[in-house]
Amino acid sequence: MPLTRSEERRQNGHYRWSTHTPGSKVVEDFRRRLKYFFMNPCEKYRARGRKPWKLMLQILKIAIITIQLVSFGLSNEMMVTFKDENLMTFRHLFLKGYKDHRQGNYALYTKADVYDHIHYIINTYINLQNMTVGNLAYERTDGEFTPLSVCQEFYKNCSIDPENETFDIDPHVDKDCISIYPEQSFNNSSLATHLNFSLDFKRLLSVNIYLTLKTINLQTVRHHELPDCYDFHIMIMFDNRAHSGKIKVDVENDVTIYECRDWNVTGTSGKNDYLLLWFDSVVILACFTSLILCTRSVINGIQLQFEFTVFFHVYYKKIVTWSDRMEFVNGWYILIIVSDTLTIAGSALKIGIQTKFLTNYDVCSILLGTATMLVWVGVIRYLGFFKKYNILILTLRAAFPNVIRFCCCAAMIYLGYCFCGWIVLGPYHDKFRTLDRVTECLFSLINGDDMYATFLKMRDKGYMVWLFSRLYLYSFISLFIYMVLSLFIALITDTYETIKHHQQDKVPVSELQAFIAECRDQPESGRYQTDEKPASCCLSPCCCFG
Repeated sequence: MPLTRSEERRQNGHYRWSTHTPGSKVVEDFRRRLKYFFMNPCEKYRARGRKPWKLMLQILKIAIITIQLVSFGLSNEMMVTFKDENLMTFRHLFLKGYKDHRQGNYALYTKADVYDHIHYIINTYINLQNMTVGNLAYERTDGEFTPLSVCQEFYKNCSIDPENETFDIDPHVDKDCISIYPEQSFNNSSLATHLNFSLDFKRLLSVNIYLTLKTINLQTVRHHELPDCYDFHIMIMFDNRAHSGKIKVDVENDVTIYECRDWNVTGTSGKNDYLLLWFDSVVILACFTSLILCTRSVINGIQLQFEFTVFFHVYYKKIVTWSDRMEFVNGWYILIIVSDTLTIAGSALKIGIQTKFLTNYDVCSILLGTATMLVWVGVIRYLGFFKKYNILILTLRAAFPNVIRFCCCAAMIYLGYCFCGWIVLGPYHDKFRTLDRVTECLFSLINGDDMYATFLKMRDKGYMVWLFSRLYLYSFISLFIYMVLSLFIALITDTYETIKHHQQDKVPVSELQAFIAECRDQPESGRYQTDEKPASCCLSPCCCFG
């Protein structure tokens, strides 16, 4: 026969349970079981004497994952530095008169300059090994040097007469390429004759020069790592797509990293590489163990949630709310599962990089970096065991749904300002030239960055544009800084005060917490030593109704 109960609801919305039959063993055992489930590891140790293996494993993970990230970060830093410095070297070698221009500002304005720069690049490529101070070499394929390729893209047919305001154009694009081999030798005057390379600037879209150079990153030897061999696939672009009289010139490179064919470093046995591989294997094993333990805990929580739902339906004829059901799903375990998955994938990629089978440095960096960030964010969970820290964590969790809804509403206004600023102020202001720049500029303004410079840039524009820019910027700054941000802060502050009040009064804020609060057994009482399997059996519908 189901138990009778009375549920009293306070005027402030809190819950308090009183049971007319407090001696019911099934209810008390299940209430005690729920209380044990929501205990922290220290309380569970005092209750049943079980050592907190999961907690100790997480602390170990924080240490080894951080060490792994630092090791990979130092190696990755050397690789990135080597790539960036070589790119700067290529710009100084192949761009005539390059003086560390800001990217996109190196440009040509006359036909003679374009021809002169193309010839300069070819001559530099042919005489590269006599000029450079680096360890650069040409690429060979099947015993032959890979040539430098000069390719121009142009409209198939184009007749333009600005004087008479007429044009006739076929927008289909043709491509024409010539190849120059390193062993060829000629001076600048004979080069133009030999190449037979001419440009029709009225039809010209771009000139792209492709070349491949090889080198070895020797700086890793000082850090007890084997040097890698690099292939730099360089592309020098002469961009004339705007046909504005300005041909922008830039250098880009794509890098292939692989293990050198034959190497010998005196006094090095490769022992450090084996230690790193062993350490990465330990990280994978620790994360895999953590993944299994946390997955098991999540599954146990979901099972207990179903049992609690059935229990309430059978004993109290009540439907458990969604918020109460979600309390059984530990978000910290989900965070750890995601972190472990990313760490295992990143460590596997790192092993592939160290053994030179893979070169996905960027993907590996994203995986390991995100995993380490989540691991350190997970440390907040352990701070939650202390009352003064726990209030901050509870505030973040309680405010999160309202913050998301508030941000969705504010985003509509923000996007409206973005589109308006892009279409109106874009032609007159660099910060509003593209949509992504607009979003970055407005976000900076919300945080009080670079306000005066944004206003100053519009001072010398037409009166209509100047007036609109003032109305636009003043209204945006006033709306978001004085209203939206203030409401955002007030939303979190109000949640903090509510949680603080609940903790001071020790009043449960949900039916689940009110039900568990009726259990007065302390962890040291010894009442948690009983086996929980029989209790779970009695919660099945057939057993209860039987």
